[in-house]
Amino acid sequence: MKNPLILSVLIMTIFTQCTSQDLETVAAVDLEKYAGTWYEIASFPQRFQKGCHCTTATYTQSDKDYIIVENRCRKDSIDGKESYIKGKAFIDPGTGNAKLKVQFFWPFKGKYWIIDLADDYSYAVVGHPNRKYLWILSRTPKMDKNTYEEILGRIKEKKFDISKLQKTVQIAVD
Repeated sequence: MKNPLILSVLIMTIFTQCTSQDLETVAAVDLEKYAGTWYEIASFPQRFQKGCHCTTATYTQSDKDYIIVENRCRKDSIDGKESYIKGKAFIDPGTGNAKLKVQFFWPFKGKYWIIDLADDYSYAVVGHPNRKYLWILSRTPKMDKNTYEEILGRIKEKKFDISKLQKTVQIAVD
């Protein structure tokens, strides 16, 4: 190639694709066990979640080729107005159900990779291969401190910047 700018862009594109795809997921996810409601314990702040408290995600298997995704949160306080969005998650074939593509607005789909999961499905960690998105989820609104610290260690090993994590305000449910 004679144009150094084109060559530089091509090299950067190849480098970005290689480094952003080296995130290891869990080996397999039982979608029946994964279905249900998850409470967000912590996440990397995102513009689309600004002001969210008491954030949950509910996954429901459909009889079609996707999973129904319903995200809820309370805006600006635990008593704030509920914000709700419904979408679809499509499984990447051959990934043991650990890699999904979530779509809230057609035609855009975002990568949703399950990178850590408790044997009993009591917690899950979801990330993106570019490491700019991360969510720690639990079946309960509160997570044991030791479990949380162990998860942080594994996330750090996967090269996520854990200093960006913000804990999500949740209220205890009886």
